[in-house]
Amino acid sequence: MTADGRGAATVDTGLPLFDRLLERLAAAARFDLVLEVEPGDVEAAVVTAGTSLGSALAGPLRADGAQGHGSGVMLSAEAIAHVVLEVADDPLVVSNVDLTEARIGGIGTDVVRTFLERLADEAGIVLHVRLLNGTNSQHVLEAIFKALGVALSQACTSPSKGEQSG
Repeated sequence: MTADGRGAATVDTGLPLFDRLLERLAAAARFDLVLEVEPGDVEAAVVTAGTSLGSALAGPLRADGAQGHGSGVMLSAEAIAHVVLEVADDPLVVSNVDLTEARIGGIGTDVVRTFLERLADEAGIVLHVRLLNGTNSQHVLEAIFKALGVALSQACTSPSKGEQSG
């Protein structure tokens, strides 16, 4: 993963929907991302993806000059999501999104929570995910991943002149 890229992504987790979500994250963040996961169990693929991406982000989030915090609001059709994150010693995911009953592309969307928890643990961040509006599960997930990309991009970059960090 390259934090100062152009948003190019090559992702193969064996889960086409999840691949597309990660590609949307990379595009919104302008990260160049290559992620290949051995095909197998859905849960194992999601854990591996979250662990790998979180581990790759740990350095850029703490690099000299990096803000270490970010916020992103993005939409996908009727869904609007807000993601706020900050580097922390005690990683945590807080969310008002409950998609445990929904199934998209043959996978239970509760695996997204697993992905976010692994990402937060490995990257060392507190991650807040808020769904402001949305009824279509696929749109909700796309909005969340795009907002996460924007927040991660902000956190990995230097504050612009006149902005405050901290």
